Amino acid sequence: MSNITITVDKALKKTMKELKGVNWSEVARAAFEEKIEMERRKKATQAIKEIRRKSKTKWSGSEEIRKWRDMTR
Repeated sequence: MSNITITVDKALKKTMKELKGVNWSEVARAAFEEKIEMERRKKATQAIKEIRRKSKTKWSGSEEIRKWRDMTR
């Protein structure tokens, strides 16, 4: 594992010290992983939107679902 340094204000540090038994490294690691996943999803969403914008076809998910539902009746 690698080490990093995080700067927090004095009040936050004091509160963290008062909460004994909390693994702050694990809390930070989980927060970093969550943020990374959010950013990856955002990037993927932007890529999908760009592909749709460049697409010549106009496709509607709701119209497609309606078509398939009507075919099964």
